[in-house]
Amino acid sequence: MRELDVPLPDGRTLHAYDAGDDVPGAAVAVLWHHGTPNTGAPPAPLLPAAQRLGVRWVGYDRPGYGGSTPNPGRDVVSAAADAAAVADALGLDRFAVMGHSGGGPHALACAARLPDRVTAAACGAGLAPADAELLDYFAGMADSGVAALTAGAAGREARLRHEREHGESYDPEFTHGDLETLRGPWGWLMEVVNAGVASGPEPAADDDVAYASPWGFDPAEVRAPVLLLHGDADRVAPLGHSRWLSDRMPDAELRVVRGAGHLSVLEHAEDALEWLVARA
Repeated sequence: MRELDVPLPDGRTLHAYDAGDDVPGAAVAVLWHHGTPNTGAPPAPLLPAAQRLGVRWVGYDRPGYGGSTPNPGRDVVSAAADAAAVADALGLDRFAVMGHSGGGPHALACAARLPDRVTAAACGAGLAPADAELLDYFAGMADSGVAALTAGAAGREARLRHEREHGESYDPEFTHGDLETLRGPWGWLMEVVNAGVASGPEPAADDDVAYASPWGFDPAEVRAPVLLLHGDADRVAPLGHSRWLSDRMPDAELRVVRGAGHLSVLEHAEDALEWLVARA
């Protein structure tokens, strides 16, 4: 995995990852959008599938995480310009995007605002906009998620204050299947979670503020094919969010994984990667 720093016109830097050397002559590039709190190394459990499918994985740390410069006040749509800068630095004209959890909205931002570059998008267990009409946004969501996003809607300082006061509190948002998933190859998630947490509370707060504020684009703008992969037992981002998105976007397919939670849905991520390759 090659790592590099990408300078931006506004003086910030994005820390990026490129697994291209592992797949010589790769025909398809897929840009990974990580969850909260994570860093942006492409998912190790999918690297063998990438070699089989001819996929060049790339990714980057969202602002504030890992080696990327913080960008307080960022919105979701800002990911499109950041992703374009990473793609330019790596010489990628066209690419697919894939995100899990909080990475889902950022992947959709790229598909919406980079229509000539993004071939397709796959989003696992993602959120819908907080202002989504006719969506009961918090229905089925664990209390900890409701509290964090409610604080995020009140702004950065409110979200950081919530973290100071309640950061150690926990309720069982993860299912038994989620915990079992962490005992297998997707235990890799703990590596990027620990790296994300090491960046301090600010980038996760910036994420939650962005999720709970206007995204800066309407998902209906997305014209590229979109696969929405979601478990019906998810208490972090309830299934209703992907149902709403699938109704909103003109070329969206929703795959519901029965009994899967927020993490265990990743057991089907290889299928989503194959779906992306087929549309490249």
